[in-house]
Amino acid sequence: MNPVFADLPVSVFETMSRLAREHDAVNLGQGFPDDPGPEDVRRKAAEAAVEGWNQYPPMLGLPELRRAISSHYQHWHGLPFDPDSEIMVTSGATEAIAGALLALINPGDEVVLFQPMYDCYLPLVRRAGGIPRLVPLQPPDWRLTEEVLEAAFTPKTRVVLFNNPLNPSCTVYARDDLERLARFCRDHDAVVVCDEVWEHVIFDGREHIPLIGLPSMRERCVKIGSAGKIFSLTGWKVGFVCASPPLMRVLAKAHQYITFTTPPNLQAAVAYGLGKADDYFTTMRRDFQRSRDRFATGLRSLGFPVLDSQGSYFLNVDLAPLGLNEDDESFCKRLVVEHGVAAIPVSAFYAQDHVRSVVRFCFAKRDNTLDTALERLAGALRRSAKSSSIKE
Repeated sequence: MNPVFADLPVSVFETMSRLAREHDAVNLGQGFPDDPGPEDVRRKAAEAAVEGWNQYPPMLGLPELRRAISSHYQHWHGLPFDPDSEIMVTSGATEAIAGALLALINPGDEVVLFQPMYDCYLPLVRRAGGIPRLVPLQPPDWRLTEEVLEAAFTPKTRVVLFNNPLNPSCTVYARDDLERLARFCRDHDAVVVCDEVWEHVIFDGREHIPLIGLPSMRERCVKIGSAGKIFSLTGWKVGFVCASPPLMRVLAKAHQYITFTTPPNLQAAVAYGLGKADDYFTTMRRDFQRSRDRFATGLRSLGFPVLDSQGSYFLNVDLAPLGLNEDDESFCKRLVVEHGVAAIPVSAFYAQDHVRSVVRFCFAKRDNTLDTALERLAGALRRSAKSSSIKE
């Protein structure tokens, strides 16, 4: 057995989901919406499956989808990508990330990873032979400071894996952070794999700034997007990869020997969806923002210190100001067992230098689901505070 995978522990998602089932809990751990997704996009997929082509599509993706991706990014970000040489469709963003790491990392290359991080990053980097350089970011702002970047980059840095918006911290990075990161990448001649799957799920009028659009970054960035996140269809697994032709030629080789292609009916439906009017995207953001605000207001009324959620389906609470005698993992286990609400400890997204006080909830749920969770959480802090006082 390959130790990279054989020695991995049971994931926190599996643990919390099992506990949620055993205790009939409201599961706010895993990130998927209650909503089935836009009906018109789903109908396009069904029509394409019945009436369309169901044999192998082109390895790089259906031409109509690649053209739609090109038009979409030109419209939203002013980024001109050639659909024939700079765009590829993958079976989800995770496949795109895996293929990019396998294509770009030589054994012994150092790879910069920002913690908290998506749980697939570290094993994929190690499987590709990379040496992880882990950057611990700190709440409440999770900033890319000069100090943390200076400590992470070395003459051996070859690849940077950067998630923006950053899922576990719910951060949408501003231009000054991005320019700082871009400068380090240029100075160290590093290629950046940009996991930007949450690019449309951002709030409060914020702007998503793709790193690939910054000066001198076009030739050293791999931009990855996700139809599953854009359309709240997390099971569809349709990813987008955008990169300059020299990078794309190598990325395509990796994709060719992983999945080769993606279901053509889903590709056709996503091509249709990417051409939807701006109202769809702004309404989607507004609706998620309303759910975020509803849940955040409820948590604050119960005494939870809520951190700013700038994007994604999640929001975090920081237990540190409460002075509880619990870390985030024990708190989450107690929540699901005693109160019937499942959440995720953010320390699970660290490999070292863990932050052990932050708990993540998914708010992409119906109002009654969120309200039920809030009702169950009503006594969680009072009991914990009483327990802490007794121990003291």
